[in-house]
Amino acid sequence: MDTPIYDFVQNYIKSNTARLHMPGHKGVSFLGCEAFDITEIRGADELYAPTGIIRKSEENATHLFGTAKTVFSAGGSSQSINAMLFLAYQKADKTHRPFVLAGRNAHKSFIYALAKLDADVEWLYPEASDSICSCIVSAETLERKINELSYKPFAVYITSPDYLGGMSDIASLSDVCKNYDIPLLVDNAHGSYLKFCEKDMHPISLGADMCCDSAHKTLPVLTGGGYLHIAKNDKYRFSENAVNAMAIFGSTSPSYLILQSLDLCNRYIDEKIKEDLSFCSEKCNEVKEIINKVGIPNISYEPLKITADLRGTDLDFECILSANSIEYEYYDGGFAVFMLTPQNSDNDFVKLKKVFENIGKIKKSNFTDIQFPKAERVMTIRDAVFAESEEINVEKALNRICASPTVSCPPAIPIAVSGEKITEKHIKLFKKYKIKKIQVIK
Repeated sequence: MDTPIYDFVQNYIKSNTARLHMPGHKGVSFLGCEAFDITEIRGADELYAPTGIIRKSEENATHLFGTAKTVFSAGGSSQSINAMLFLAYQKADKTHRPFVLAGRNAHKSFIYALAKLDADVEWLYPEASDSICSCIVSAETLERKINELSYKPFAVYITSPDYLGGMSDIASLSDVCKNYDIPLLVDNAHGSYLKFCEKDMHPISLGADMCCDSAHKTLPVLTGGGYLHIAKNDKYRFSENAVNAMAIFGSTSPSYLILQSLDLCNRYIDEKIKEDLSFCSEKCNEVKEIINKVGIPNISYEPLKITADLRGTDLDFECILSANSIEYEYYDGGFAVFMLTPQNSDNDFVKLKKVFENIGKIKKSNFTDIQFPKAERVMTIRDAVFAESEEINVEKALNRICASPTVSCPPAIPIAVSGEKITEKHIKLFKKYKIKKIQVIK
């Protein structure tokens, strides 16, 4: 597969052209990548009005993912989440106040997108909850909630895979959405690679109308590289305004380093990824088996994510990992998340295996599952986000109104949502996740 963006930059470097244009480093090496870092010069195309090399590269990605349209993001999934919601909002029935029906474990960029659109949310909660990171929504839960509403949401929004590797049944959720003529949007930030596994588990393949992928999370792409995907049938004609939607929420100076990375990834997907994923999945399964043998369940259903359930143990696991030169993706004292890809070395897998083999058989004591707090909403999300706010200690937050959603990243899932009144349950969770200060309405 050709790589038009990367090839253009390579030829530009070789041409020894005087760089009398932005950026200011002029290709001189400070960090080491400056020669490859260009802007919208002649022939380089424009991300939000592509007619040349970027358009060709996006067409390659569209073919690889089997979509009606795939658009590059240089702003990660956050940019694509904003664009997805905007596109669905455009089709909303404005005779009622528009709202989206969403799984409660939505990323904070979802909250900010609703603030920009001045739209509301009705939450979908899981039947059981182990963490604020996880919210597996069943088709039965979705249909029951839709029937309880006085009018239709402009979209259903699901996060799958979630941060712990949980995966909702997107195909069943899609069937429900189709029955009620509601577009299904999926935050697939952690699952770009799922299209190319032995069993295709990508949301678009399973019936989602739109989804976002953070290519940089699970593919060999620089941080910030992502995709907005629109389903092949494009029932709601989202593709017609997709590029403009991305432009509204993106920088006018997108990184050409990221675009080259996405471009090269097309070739990797086309030529090598399936074989690599198969081998990597086998190595991940070996680690998962070891974890289960020592009495620490792996709760991830995602092929390349390992999530050790350490609740009820007294292990100083962070110290153990540090001593073995392992950096985790996420650890909250209860769950330890490791994200693996074919780019991890054999030694990385050996290190992780040894950690769990050396722990030995352990026993777990009782623990309490974490439930999402259901709070009273006293302001719209938009009004709360844009209101004057102040930072206070969490101990003083009872009955105050949440302004900006306060949560660390990762996982960037709000404990309290903008416009909600803060309760004792919120405060308890803030303390559990070591959040000491929060933004409240002044």
